[in-house]
Amino acid sequence: MDLLQTTLCSPTCPEQLQLLCAAILREMAPSEGLALSCDHIQNSRTLSLAASVLLAQGDRQDEVRNVGQRALQLLEARQPEGPGPRPLLPVLSKVVSLAPGTLPQAQADLLHRRLVDWLRYASIQQGAAQPSGGFFSAPRTRQPGPVTEVDGAVATDFFTVLSTGQRFTEDQRLNVQAFSMLRTWLLSSGPTSAGAADADDRSELEGSTLSVLSATSATASHLLPPQQQLRAGAFEYCQRLLEQSTRRALRRGDSDLQKSCLVEAVLLLDVLCRQEPSFLYRALSCLKALLGRLCGDPAQARALLPIARFLLSHGEAAAVDSEAICQHLFSSVPAELFPSPMLAFEFAQFCRDSLHLFSPDQGIFKPSFPNLFKLLAWHSPALTSEFVVLLPALVDAGTAVEMLHALLDLPCLTAALDLQLRSSPAASSERPLWDISLRPTSCLEGFRDPQFQGLFQYLLRTKAGGITKRLAPLHRLLQPMASCARVVQCAEAVPTLLQVFFAAVTQVADGALTAQLALVLLERSNFLFQVPQYEAQVHRVMSSQFLALCRLRPALVVELARDLLDFVGSVSGIHSRERMFTAVVWAVGEYLAVSYDRRCTVEQVNRFFESLEALLFEVTQSRRSATLPPCPPQVVTVLMTTLTKLASRSQDLIPRVSLLLSKLRALPQGPAMGSAPRDEDTDTIRTRATELTNLLKMPSVAQFVFTPGTEASTPRFHRDANTALPLALHTVSRLMDREAGLPVA
Repeated sequence: MDLLQTTLCSPTCPEQLQLLCAAILREMAPSEGLALSCDHIQNSRTLSLAASVLLAQGDRQDEVRNVGQRALQLLEARQPEGPGPRPLLPVLSKVVSLAPGTLPQAQADLLHRRLVDWLRYASIQQGAAQPSGGFFSAPRTRQPGPVTEVDGAVATDFFTVLSTGQRFTEDQRLNVQAFSMLRTWLLSSGPTSAGAADADDRSELEGSTLSVLSATSATASHLLPPQQQLRAGAFEYCQRLLEQSTRRALRRGDSDLQKSCLVEAVLLLDVLCRQEPSFLYRALSCLKALLGRLCGDPAQARALLPIARFLLSHGEAAAVDSEAICQHLFSSVPAELFPSPMLAFEFAQFCRDSLHLFSPDQGIFKPSFPNLFKLLAWHSPALTSEFVVLLPALVDAGTAVEMLHALLDLPCLTAALDLQLRSSPAASSERPLWDISLRPTSCLEGFRDPQFQGLFQYLLRTKAGGITKRLAPLHRLLQPMASCARVVQCAEAVPTLLQVFFAAVTQVADGALTAQLALVLLERSNFLFQVPQYEAQVHRVMSSQFLALCRLRPALVVELARDLLDFVGSVSGIHSRERMFTAVVWAVGEYLAVSYDRRCTVEQVNRFFESLEALLFEVTQSRRSATLPPCPPQVVTVLMTTLTKLASRSQDLIPRVSLLLSKLRALPQGPAMGSAPRDEDTDTIRTRATELTNLLKMPSVAQFVFTPGTEASTPRFHRDANTALPLALHTVSRLMDREAGLPVA
C-alpha cells in the first residue's frame, strides 16, 4: 500500500500508472493503513486522483473538509503550468454533495466568482488547431473562427454548452464543467432556514436591486455580493439555453443535447427562483412561451416534467394554474410514450418528488392510476420500488375496488400493451420493443376483433371510471402470451404491490369498502391470468389479506355469510385455491360468534357446520376421485378445528362433530392422503382429532378456549397488581425451569 501511495503522489510518474494506483486504492477502501494526504500536492490532476481515494475512505478526521479546502487553494493559486483547474471541479462537486457548508465563506465566495467568470466570459472563438510539427507545416496557420449555434449560425452571444465548433479552448471546457456542477453547488450553498423568512418579502420586490442589476449590463452585476453574482449569471445562462433550444439542430447528437440541456436549465431555474424569488416573474414569461412550443411535440415530453414541477412549486406564488400541463402529462405521456424506459423512470420520479405538491382539488393524480399503471406494467422490474412509494398516495376510497382489480390484472395489461405496439403503424419500421420469439397471431386477431374492443378499451383506459368489468374473456384470449418474459416479470411484482395496497387502503376503508374488498378477493381468487407461478404467489397474499380484513372487521363473516357459504361449498375450490380456501374456513371458525357480531344466529352457525361437515366427510371418507389430487392435510386439520369451534357455540352439534372426529382418529392410510401417504400427515390429523375430542368432553372449557372474551384476548394480568395470576405464573415457570435443569433466578 505504501508503494501505491508513493507512486500516486510522485510528480514524475506517468499518468496511466497514477490512474491504476488510484483505482487499486479505491477498491481497497476503507483501509486503516492508508496514510495518504493532500496537503502538499501541487498538481490539480494528482489532487483529483488522491481526492477520489480519500473520499472513498469516508469522512475520517475531516477528510472531506480538507480535500475541499486544498482544491480551493489550488484553484486560487492560478498556476500558469500544468493541467489547469478542470480536474478540480469534479472534486469540489463531490465535496459539496457529501458535506454541504463545510467550506469557509471566503473560499466559497472565491468559487462563486470563478464560476461566474467561466459561465459568462468564456471565449467565443474556436480553439486553434495544434501544429503538426512537421517540416512542411504551414507557416501561416488559419485563424480560428467564431463558435456557432446548433443550427449553424454564427454565435452572437456568450458561449454555452450548446455552442458548437471544431475545437474548444480551455475556458470553454471550463464553461461546460461549471454548468454541469452548477445545480449541485447552488443547492449546497443556498440560503439557510434562518434566511428563508425574508423570501416572501423579496418576492414582492419585482424591481429589487438584484432584479434590476441582473437585467442590465454584466458590469453592473459586479456590485452584487459573490453569491448573488453567481445566481444572476446562472439565470442569464439558463435564459440563453432556453433561447438556443428553439433552434433547429443540424445533427442528431446536438438535438439530443438540446433536450438534456433544456431539462437541466429548467431545473436550475426552479432552484434559482426558490433562492431568489425576484427571478420568478421573468422565468415564468420564458417558460410560458416554451410550454406552448413543447406541448405539441412528443419528442419534448421529458422537458415538460421539470416545467410542470416548476409550475407546481411556484404557481401559487405567481398566480399561475398548473392544472393544464398536469392534465396533459397524466393523460398523454403514459398512454403514448410508455415504451421509453428513460421517460418512464423520470415520470415516476416526477410523481414521487411532487407528491406533496399535488392538490386534492385538481383531481388529476389519483384518477390517473390506470394510465400510470401502464408504466409499471411495461417497466415493472425497474419501477416497482417507485410505485411502492406512489401506491399509498394513489389509493382513494372511491377507486380502491377498481385499483385492486387493476393490480390483479397487471400482467394482462402488459400483454395488451404488447399487442398495442405490435398493431401500431410504426411497428414495422421501428426496432421491436417486445419478445420477437413470440408470434401471437390469434391474440393480434382478437385485439382487432370488434367483439373484444370494449374489453381492451377498458383495460387500456386512461382514467379511473369507478366501474369494473370482468376480463375473463381476455384472460383466455391472451393466454398464449402468458409465458412472455415481460409478462412474467410484471407478474412477479404484483404480490409486493398488493401488500402495499392493502396496507394503505385499510387506513381509509370504512365497513362498506372493507366488505367490497373482501368480496373481490373471494371472486378474483378463481379468475387470475394464468402466468407461471403467478396464481400461487397471489393466493398467498390474498389469503393473508383476507384474514387481515376479517381481523379489522370481524362482522364481515356474518355480513358475507352467503358468499362465504358459496365459496366453501365445493371440493374443487380446495385444489384450485388451497390457501384462500384455508383462510376462509379459518375465518369462519374464528369470527362466526355472537361475541364478534350480535347478528350471528344459531341458524347461521348450523348452516356453516352442515356445509363444512359434508365437505370434510367428502375429502376424508368418500372414495377419492381419479381426476382430483388428494386433499392437503392442512385443509383437513383446519376443517376439523372450525367444526369444533362451531360446535362449542351450538352444543347441539357436539355429538355430530364428536362422531366425525372419532372416525378421523381411526383414519387409515387411505383416501385423504392418497395412494402413497406420508405417515407424519396421517399422524398430524389423528393427533389433532384426539386433542379436539378431549376438549369437547368439557364443553365449557371448549367454549372458553375456542371463543375467548375480549378480556382474555387482550389480557392485562401482567399489569394488574390485585390478581394472584402473575404469582402463579411465576411459580409455575420456576418449577418448569427446575425440572428442565435450568438455573432458577
